[in-house]
Parts: sequence; C-alpha cells; structure tokens
Amino acid sequence: MKPAEVNQKFSILQHKLATQFDNEKPDIKVILFLIGVQELGQGPKKFSKRQKEELMHIANCRLFSELGFYELEGTDQDGWPHWKILKPIPAYNILEQEMLMKTLIVNYFEDVYS
Repeated sequence: MKPAEVNQKFSILQHKLATQFDNEKPDIKVILFLIGVQELGQGPKKFSKRQKEELMHIANCRLFSELGFYELEGTDQDGWPHWKILKPIPAYNILEQEMLMKTLIVNYFEDVYS
C-alpha cells in the first residue's frame, strides 16, 4: 500500500473504533492495547499498568509476526501468549516506524475483521 492509502485506511479505522467505543479517535498506542486485549482472548476487564504494557507488547509481537520477526511459542498458565523473536527488527526512523505500524494495524483489522 502507498502511504496515502495507509493513512486514509488508518483514519477510517480510527473513526470506526471511536464510534464503536463512543470515545475520541484512538492513537496507535490505544489501538495496540485493543489488539493486545483481542489477542489475549480473555475479554475486557481491568488491567494493571504492567498488564497494559504487556498487552501492547503482545500486539507488537502479533503484528510483527506477519513479517516473520516473531513466532508464537505458546501460552503460560494464565493464558497469556509468549512470543519468540526470530530475527531483529531493523532500526527505522520515526516516520518509517509510524508508517509501518499503521500498515500492520490496517492489515490486522482487514484480516481479522473482514
């Protein structure tokens, strides 16, 4: 996808999520949290600050697994997924990071919710 298309689709996704949750447009961090909750599969509940960070990590691993950087190893006794890094993620500049994250997020929602 070209950057303009990614930005357009990401903006549409933000609007859909804001409408669905009756809230303001979520930024990338909030969307990563939502993906983490979805991937955990335990439904919405109260999470500690540490758990919220872990949920965002789960989301990052899930998204980057599509590019071959991570592989799901399994889950622990509490049902939390654990990922194995397969290769290091290249150092991207901030604009490249943002565009890559938006692309991965858009693809995730298209794959999971289409």
